Amino acid sequence: MPNTKLKTLLIITPGFPKNEADTTCIPPQQVFVKALKEVNPGLNIIVLTLTYPFVTDEYEWHGIKVISFGNKNKGRLFGVAAGVKMWLTLTRLHKQYQVAGLLSFWLGKCAYIADKFAKKNNLDHYCWLLGQDAKPGNKYVKKIKPQAGSLIAISDFIAKGLNTNYGILPAHIIPVGVDAAMFTTAGAVRDIDILGAGSLIPLKQYAIFLEMVKCLKYYSLDIKAVICGDGPERQMLAALINTMGLEDNITLVGELPHTEVLALMQRSKILLHPSNYEGFSTVCLEALYAGAQVVSFIRPMANDIPNWHIAANKEEMLEHLSTILRNKHPDYEPVIPYTVLDSALAIAKLFHYNAAAMVSNSRAMASNESFALK
Repeated sequence: MPNTKLKTLLIITPGFPKNEADTTCIPPQQVFVKALKEVNPGLNIIVLTLTYPFVTDEYEWHGIKVISFGNKNKGRLFGVAAGVKMWLTLTRLHKQYQVAGLLSFWLGKCAYIADKFAKKNNLDHYCWLLGQDAKPGNKYVKKIKPQAGSLIAISDFIAKGLNTNYGILPAHIIPVGVDAAMFTTAGAVRDIDILGAGSLIPLKQYAIFLEMVKCLKYYSLDIKAVICGDGPERQMLAALINTMGLEDNITLVGELPHTEVLALMQRSKILLHPSNYEGFSTVCLEALYAGAQVVSFIRPMANDIPNWHIAANKEEMLEHLSTILRNKHPDYEPVIPYTVLDSALAIAKLFHYNAAAMVSNSRAMASNESFALK
């Protein structure tokens, strides 16, 4: 007798937007989930989010059911209870639907729950490593003991890091990709010399951003820079801007909706990303499509990406910035090495979905050749 239950993919994540207006919560994963639904119109997608939003709730997000458990660092007992609730919910959903598999974001507690549930119920589970989960000290690697075939790395850099730190080389490399449809018509005036976008935390090293602007100003370049984002270092950075005499050069605009950040990128000549560790910054990919040059310390992929300049140290970073800004014939052509539709197709392929059928439903043809699916 054929299975008449609705085919369903379960996505397990520590956080997800609380509503459709919440565009600042993990924008790359938001864009990916919407694309996954778009290229799989016949697939039911349910997102289970453990920590954020900080409430227990069930709601619709762009036609996708989201179930939140509200585990906001309320102590170990509450965390255990939230984990148990997630397990019971997974059990209920498994009875209600034909579960195609589980996809977890980050190799952490959510991946641990998804892995145990998938093994118990003989389901496919893939974990998408998205950044710091590949660094040393991740206790869940030992708890889960993942096989290479069940791991997706967001970049070559992350795959190499996990292999170096834990002796496991993920079998799949799938960047998140860019949604070109989110950008407005090109042609904006490039009135921002250098843009920074991201969380204002020590990892992102925005003090180096300020240092670069100070040096460029010293070399008689009239620099206009903008940093969008919020975090614990905002007050410190504001004080540094005053101390360094950069009030007329750098503006901290705070956290902005995703669409406004993209619009700033289209006004920028350079996106400077001084982070000392990065899985594969979608901000950088978006800036490339917006026509900006990108300068960073981290090389995400083994191959070169056009208009993305990698600096080995601060001296090289300053040299890249100065060269770009002094160029009398700048290149503002969009570059899009990876699309989110490619990402969605590649993930769906892992769960044995018919890629050919899905492509016909996409707003753009995705070649699915951008990824090194090993």
